[in-house]
Amino acid sequence: MAHFAKSPVPRFSAEVYQNPYLPEDGREVHAVVTVTATGGGTTGGRPVPAGGAGRPDAGVVIMVDCSGSMAHPPAKLRGAREATAAALDAVRDGVGFAVVAGTHRAVEVYPGGGRLAVADAQTRAQAGEALRALGAGGGTAIGSWLRLTERLLSSTGAGIRHAILLTDGRNEHESPQELRAALDACQGSFTCDARGVGTDWEVKEVTGIASALLGTADIVADPAGLAADFTRMMETAMGKEVADVGLRLWTPLGAETVFVKQVAPTVADLTGRRRESGPRSGDYPTGSWGDESRDYHLCVRVPAAGVGQEMLAARVSLIISGPDGDPAGPSPQPLSQALVRAVWTDDVTASTSLNPQVAHYTGQAELAQAIQQGLDARKSGDTGGATAKLGRAVQLAGSSGNEETAKLLAKVVDVVDAATGTVRLKATVAEADEMTLETRSTKTVRVKK
Repeated sequence: MAHFAKSPVPRFSAEVYQNPYLPEDGREVHAVVTVTATGGGTTGGRPVPAGGAGRPDAGVVIMVDCSGSMAHPPAKLRGAREATAAALDAVRDGVGFAVVAGTHRAVEVYPGGGRLAVADAQTRAQAGEALRALGAGGGTAIGSWLRLTERLLSSTGAGIRHAILLTDGRNEHESPQELRAALDACQGSFTCDARGVGTDWEVKEVTGIASALLGTADIVADPAGLAADFTRMMETAMGKEVADVGLRLWTPLGAETVFVKQVAPTVADLTGRRRESGPRSGDYPTGSWGDESRDYHLCVRVPAAGVGQEMLAARVSLIISGPDGDPAGPSPQPLSQALVRAVWTDDVTASTSLNPQVAHYTGQAELAQAIQQGLDARKSGDTGGATAKLGRAVQLAGSSGNEETAKLLAKVVDVVDAATGTVRLKATVAEADEMTLETRSTKTVRVKK
């Protein structure tokens, strides 16, 4: 496999979709901001010389669950070894990498010595040999895996710092508070994609890890699917060009931010992740970017005003954050910016019209919430609540064109009428189907053209 150089840093653009019109004394302004990065990604051009010169431009760590349960069935650990080897084959020459074996403690499998190896044909082959020695035994303490990964990635000057975490069980050998503390310590240091293999792991743990570290979460029910999934994740990581991009939101005197959410490609509430960056200004982390586009839904509460008045409700900028997610200063050169307006009118039609993007993503956020609440109700034995929430989810998935989520819902409920959300709970549901629906509940689709 060829390992190619990176192309120039991508260019960012930001586009606002909103209905700026408010009724007299109206205060809440909603907008969807589409952020697009273009011109990045890997090229088909010059390969980086093996070993690279100076510090690596990216560092990746793969955390492999090696607890005792990974031996049952043996295909799980075998699949994890093969998947890790496949992911390492997708690592670009010159990138720093390491492999960590996770049990009730974390151990460096390769290269050891508290450092990252530099990817080339020789180090990949050495890592492959080290993987063959992986065995299963011990417990599960994911926080210790994350802390070791943070130390390894912090030891390099790499700009892009990414990790992949694979687990097959619950985090039984440390408290939830210990895992939360580890996640807090790792936030801003690296991004992390998390995967659960099989069906004996806890969805909320795995999705919580990915959410805290601005990565993706998914289920791989069959270990045979791990290699392809790991390869895709690593190829995506290798396409990242800019680390630590922040969405900076400035609001005028008297205005306040109600929420900021990523709404595509997945729903992720960033409101609580705000870091103050100046007077009436706060930064929200978005992680690393390559060639891609994401949508953000923001709501700002502005001072009430009379008919005919107009104001700038918010200014959205994309900026490069400093180390550990700290703002890069009160006024770094923005990568791009966009304006959100508020205009007061007595035209009822104008002030009550819903912008299509805002309406769509409000529905997608409700869809994710309805699935979570419906599955929680089902697990607790609340048949009526589960039927109502999952029925509403079916209705929302159908009306928004979210076909993948609709297919997943159809494995948990019998759909009588999708348009009205009339469903019946299935008497028996495969555990993998329920976990897949829960894990992927936050995946969204964009507005139908």
